[in-house]
Amino acid sequence: MTDCNEPSAPSTTLATRLFDLIGASWMSQAICTAAELRIPDLIARGSQSINELALATHCHRESLQRLLRALATLGLCTEAEDGSFNLTSSGSLLRSDDPSSVRACAIWWGRYLWPIWGSLVESVRSGVSVRELRMGQTGYAHIEGNPEAAAVFNRAMTELTRLAADEIMRVYDFAPVRRLIDIGGGHGELLIRVLAAYPSMRGVLFDLPHAVGVAQGRIANAGLSKRCECVAGSFFDELPTGADVYLMKSVLHNWNDEKSVRILGNCRRVMSADARLVLIERVKPPRAGDSAMDQALARTDLNMLIGVGGLERSQVEFDTLLQAAGFAATRFHPTAMGLCIIEAKPRFPGGDS
Repeated sequence: MTDCNEPSAPSTTLATRLFDLIGASWMSQAICTAAELRIPDLIARGSQSINELALATHCHRESLQRLLRALATLGLCTEAEDGSFNLTSSGSLLRSDDPSSVRACAIWWGRYLWPIWGSLVESVRSGVSVRELRMGQTGYAHIEGNPEAAAVFNRAMTELTRLAADEIMRVYDFAPVRRLIDIGGGHGELLIRVLAAYPSMRGVLFDLPHAVGVAQGRIANAGLSKRCECVAGSFFDELPTGADVYLMKSVLHNWNDEKSVRILGNCRRVMSADARLVLIERVKPPRAGDSAMDQALARTDLNMLIGVGGLERSQVEFDTLLQAAGFAATRFHPTAMGLCIIEAKPRFPGGDS
């Protein structure tokens, strides 16, 4: 006879799947640790024995072997019969020199975001970011005085932008743009890509000093210094003038409505009647589903809550923000990367534009 208290097969399957979700944090830490130890860089040189890797990384041999076998279960490396390890195509994306590297993202998530995710409940209860509750820090104050964290953060944002850049340029036509100002443009990844594709365009990268200093070197290396100016400043203060497109990628989701309207208002004040605002942000659907894209949006939404007190928004919410700052949204262009390109024009009293 079957015990009536014995879990049914469907219940066991559901519980197993849920347990996998509950314990998924081990993956973030395993990947982050591999990135910090530069294991993918070492394995990329060729098949490496555990003894060679332990010596190169100054790690405990048996513990390092356990980590590598964990990485193998994630498809990031493989273990040969002789106990040596080889890098997979996925693992190669954690190399520091891979053109599509996401190494900085792994370290940012596993090292710098990890401590605050453990206090998500505090933000859910209060509606205030963990950093503000614990340290009294708002916005990106936590990296402004920490050069190491700022460097990792900006490299991570560059990696994410690199992944999205081709799709952004496929969806949005930059050809008519004469002068583009990238507000909060970080290390300049998107602006460099756009300027390289449109030789007649001129650009301005506007961001805080810790980002602009690196961006200048990257722009020079791309051979774009004559067409691209770097300006250090805060988008809460005065912005550069004279552009026909003001671009902001993944800026507004960092800030609450009040501060977002302030940023947008500063843009509006320096824009001419025929200039356009282009926002690149995630846009929440009317209802949440359980697709991979829904999960990615939920992850970034909660990450904004605990980290900087920001949020992801719906189309209606973006319309409301834009109207409050004196804009009218003209188009919402969805992309295959889960981002949406939002175009808006200035509104004037007594008219539509």
